[in-house]
Amino acid sequence: MFCAVIVAAGSSRRAGFDKLAAPLAGEPVLCRSVQAFVDAGCAAVVVVCPEERWEAVGLASSSYPVPVLRVDGGAERQDSVAAGLAALPVETRWVAVHDGARPLITPHGIQLCLEAAAQTGAAACAHPVVDTLKRADADACSLPEKVSRDCLWGMETPQIFDIDLLRRAYACVAEQGLVVTDEVSALETLGIPTRLVQTGPNLKITLPGDLELAELIWTHRGASIG
Repeated sequence: MFCAVIVAAGSSRRAGFDKLAAPLAGEPVLCRSVQAFVDAGCAAVVVVCPEERWEAVGLASSSYPVPVLRVDGGAERQDSVAAGLAALPVETRWVAVHDGARPLITPHGIQLCLEAAAQTGAAACAHPVVDTLKRADADACSLPEKVSRDCLWGMETPQIFDIDLLRRAYACVAEQGLVVTDEVSALETLGIPTRLVQTGPNLKITLPGDLELAELIWTHRGASIG
């Protein structure tokens, strides 16, 4: 059984507005993310978010062909993921962990990542870094240091795992008192690599300009399909 945990418990401080409730082509960002996983064939989706957000985006009154449930988040992202994992059906074999603020993920992209995970036990959406990289000092002045972008990837979500493997990884994180920012980092505590998968535009809504770009990409996709 393939299920998903969508993490949407953040405060959106950098955006200056509730980015997860903001409309993307007429639907809240968070709802776009949920729908992608429903369309990708997930047997259940657990959304980790405050009840106010759940109500505000309309998920409380929405109807889906599979269970879409809500749980409260925790102090750290890993605590929110743990809460989501605990709410999954006991039959779950594969779990996708996804940032709710990445509404451009497609069902096809999710399936590509799932196929890679089925081969290796762990896979994540990501993209090779193409920008020139510079290190700066505390005053934001560039330093004369060459930073190679060879073999560097920018991490995305979903990140999909054998659920037992992910639970082992988070148990190790807890035992060591670590704070990790994604599930790939958690698996690294076990010495297990994750297969990285490119799936196309999959930006995270962080600033107001990101929402405008996401709208353009969404509209272009619709035009291409039409």
